Amino acid sequence: MKSMNKQNRVLLRAFAFTIIILVVFGWIAQLVSRQEIAAFDHKITDAVRSVHSDTMTIWMKIFTELGSEFLVILMIVIFAAVLAFIGYRRELIFYLGVIGASALLNLLLKAIFQRARPDINRIVEASGFSFPSGHSMSAFTLYGITIYFLWKHLKHRWMRTAVILIGTVLIVMIGISRIYLGVHYPSDVIGGYLISAAWLIMSIGLYERFLEQRWLSRKFRLQEERNEGPSPI
Repeated sequence: MKSMNKQNRVLLRAFAFTIIILVVFGWIAQLVSRQEIAAFDHKITDAVRSVHSDTMTIWMKIFTELGSEFLVILMIVIFAAVLAFIGYRRELIFYLGVIGASALLNLLLKAIFQRARPDINRIVEASGFSFPSGHSMSAFTLYGITIYFLWKHLKHRWMRTAVILIGTVLIVMIGISRIYLGVHYPSDVIGGYLISAAWLIMSIGLYERFLEQRWLSRKFRLQEERNEGPSPI
């Protein structure tokens, strides 16, 4: 009973955080739709561009490649293969489901808002609509779900801390690189982070609840088998 109450609280917090994040995303999306966020976008873009240099451009191109479609798919295939090899079937289904749904959600949101990309000071070319940022969404979802799995299975605290720090840096830098390279507005990146965070928190909350219920069901079944004792001959 205590375990169930704990899981109920965890799920409730997950939904609460999801709702809060979605409200913030909705507010930003409304500002984007009304074209009332230009001043904010220009201010942040100017700040990011203020560190422009040839060396910085090389680094930003490297970071943006870490969120590119090719590398994202490659990392998904590798991690999925590892999960399949070690027999983590439920984890594999959850992993692919979360990432696949995130990609579809990005396509849907882009089709709804149809925001054009920035058209000045581009360093690289990109096609498609701008809001929310696909690179930011895919990076947050992919690295976020990977961090979650590694955090659950790594034994040492320093390993968990290192994974979280490295993943966070990659997610943030991929988003900044999109602004620096001139293919996204800051609000695109923030919107991508928010919607991915909401999706990831809700998904992990439901998944943890599923695992707990499955564990409790198995525990009760074993207890009933012990109480029944050996079958009479």
